[in-house]
Amino acid sequence: MNPTAIRTVDFRGRSLSKAQYRSELPRAKLDIDTALSSISPILETVKTGTEIDLLNLCEKFDGVRPKSIRVPKAEIKSALENLNPEIRSALEEAIRRITKAHTDQLRSEIFTQVVSGGEVTHKQIPVDRVGLYVPGGRAVYPSSVIMNVVPAQIAKVKSIAVASPPQVENGGLPNQTILAACALLGVDEVYAIGGAQAIAMFAYGVAGVCENVDVVTGPGNIYVAAAKRALRGIVGIDSEAGPTEVAVLADESAIAGEVAADLISQAEHDVIAAAILVTDSVALADAVKAELEIRVSKTKHEERIRTALSGVQSAIVLVDSVGQGLDVVNAYAAEHLEIQTKNSKSDAQQIRNAGAVFIGRFTPVSLGDYSAGSNHVLPTGGCACHSSGLSVQTFLKGVSFIEYNESAFTEIAANVITLANSEDLPAHGEAMSVRFEGKK
Repeated sequence: MNPTAIRTVDFRGRSLSKAQYRSELPRAKLDIDTALSSISPILETVKTGTEIDLLNLCEKFDGVRPKSIRVPKAEIKSALENLNPEIRSALEEAIRRITKAHTDQLRSEIFTQVVSGGEVTHKQIPVDRVGLYVPGGRAVYPSSVIMNVVPAQIAKVKSIAVASPPQVENGGLPNQTILAACALLGVDEVYAIGGAQAIAMFAYGVAGVCENVDVVTGPGNIYVAAAKRALRGIVGIDSEAGPTEVAVLADESAIAGEVAADLISQAEHDVIAAAILVTDSVALADAVKAELEIRVSKTKHEERIRTALSGVQSAIVLVDSVGQGLDVVNAYAAEHLEIQTKNSKSDAQQIRNAGAVFIGRFTPVSLGDYSAGSNHVLPTGGCACHSSGLSVQTFLKGVSFIEYNESAFTEIAANVITLANSEDLPAHGEAMSVRFEGKK
């Protein structure tokens, strides 16, 4: 068996800018342009297509032809009835915790009296309909059902649909546990379709099958991410959540076996998953390498994990200090960032760019993947420097309601007319002055 050859990037003795760190830090080489080109025919097919076209795409890409794209409600109900009681209990506890954390994300209506008689009220209004994507490739993710559905329900979205790829071993239905999770949450509009075709179905709608949605959320492979990019504007999206990544910032106080296990846990997702250790301790780096070799050989998905850890996207990064390490991880903007340092809580306060931050040795990413209460649908590929993870806010729109009475209008009219004329938009000013016509 080949060793787990995770590479080393050495930043010691170097002080770089954010851009320079980013250029040298490892990342998977994802050819999004090629993916966009390859999915273009799929998007066009779905845009003008029928259920037969969707079934053909399922057969081509998933190797199975569902009986129908819409999953019968009886199948969803049956999946829950046959769910292992231990799994059901674990899912229910995850739902409880995620509901509690996300309920606190709701924002209050904001009323502002700008002047006497002039007011602005800012309200958070849910979108009408959402399409939630749940992957089903190398692994199945009932947890992603919860992460998508719960915040949408808390936001009071009226119409919620879920799509997940059809499974050969389930007769063309999505995975049974995914269906059961939908049933637990009261979602009965579920579609057996995956990949770019699912995103296109949600964006365009298909007559007699699925009504188009306002927002699409959920993680997926490069083709799902490419479809979200291509259709953004036609439909709202959360982010282009692609292959998973974890960065661990650790000093000599970290326990090598725990760090190695955390890197392995995310490498388990995909051969292009990224696992990064940033440390100022050569001793820890060496110990983690040794632990990786021991632990990877004992894992169920050994080959997948070895491929991910030895890929260009994974590395052990050496730095001079935790301070430099903080600069490095802020430049990297990881989807998941663990802080395992002597001063983990205070060090975490220095983080600006990360999808989610996991503080201390008893807060591994695995906890957040399932039952911490946080959301695991997070920005990847460095997008955490400008994008947020999935939240209740993803499904809400901020809308301002403005009301001025005659007195407040009269007071500000000349100012508005002046500004309109300064921008050479006299009709804007006339829309103000017309309200004085006929007055004595």
